[in-house]
Amino acid sequence: MASERITLTVPGPHGDREVGVSSPNRVIWPELGITKQELAEYLITVREPFLNANGDRPVSLERFPEGVGGESFFSKNPPKGAPDYIRAETVTYNSGRRHPQLVLTEIAQAVWAAQMNTIVFHPWASLTANTDNPVELRIDLDPQPGTGFAEAAAVAPALREVLAEAGLTAWIKTSGSRGIHVFCPIEPAYEFLDVRHAVIAAGRELERRMPDRVTMNWWKEERGERIFIDFNQANRDRTMAGAYSPRALPGATVSTPIAWDELADVDPSSFTVRSVPERLGSVGDPWAGLLDDRGSIDTLLEWWRRDLDEGLGELPFPPEFPKMPGEPPRVQPSRAKKPEA
Repeated sequence: MASERITLTVPGPHGDREVGVSSPNRVIWPELGITKQELAEYLITVREPFLNANGDRPVSLERFPEGVGGESFFSKNPPKGAPDYIRAETVTYNSGRRHPQLVLTEIAQAVWAAQMNTIVFHPWASLTANTDNPVELRIDLDPQPGTGFAEAAAVAPALREVLAEAGLTAWIKTSGSRGIHVFCPIEPAYEFLDVRHAVIAAGRELERRMPDRVTMNWWKEERGERIFIDFNQANRDRTMAGAYSPRALPGATVSTPIAWDELADVDPSSFTVRSVPERLGSVGDPWAGLLDDRGSIDTLLEWWRRDLDEGLGELPFPPEFPKMPGEPPRVQPSRAKKPEA
């Protein structure tokens, strides 16, 4: 028997598109009973801020064929048989390989992605006009065991001050889980490695000011109960959940932009696929115009060079990256071979 199928009318820049959704009643989030159709309709409802944050840039799709709780995988390239309105841009990955990667230019493409069991959208920090140079400096405040959103929220204002001293304007969103994502719009004048170094410089400065609450230690065993500045999220082809993207968590939470004056009282679990559309209707999009005023990372790069002169060098890259000049060993300290007596 053929599976149930509906057709959604999806508005777009060139008129409406008819997008088919198979098994629309299949439950994606079992605890809340949110279905595939409801996910697709959510994307249509939030289309303007969603595309402002995630459109016109390479994006990876995190797909869950069995819904939340099941196995998942990432799609980066347009699959065979994709509709003719699916777009792609050739990008260079950290290995040096070049390949087409999906790009969102209208919400029908995101609805198609939901039809393909996508829950989480992971956009690059660069636009299609120049995929090698980011337009955002992104910092992931990642709570470690024993800490949570409250601890991340307590250090975020101090990070804002550090970035302001470097001449950057910081914007924030919930991660959709326990963390906080801090974004600074920047001119696309720097490659990913430069932006990574700028993030490291900002993180080290924050760590100096709050050593008991913030850590730059890459190895989990060295972080303690502190907020980790995940500098490796600034690398090429490393992404985090986009603004207004759902998360594959039981509560159907959404990574949601917030204003700084909301931070002290916000409950990130309250931002869900069902509640965010109403929030947008009442308070609007706190990230409207984020890229209108882009800053420079020159001051942070001066801090990076200062730290180099003081003996603070490169930090470890993810395992799949080529070995980088000046990079320390990637072996965890507890697993490193001890010298013979």
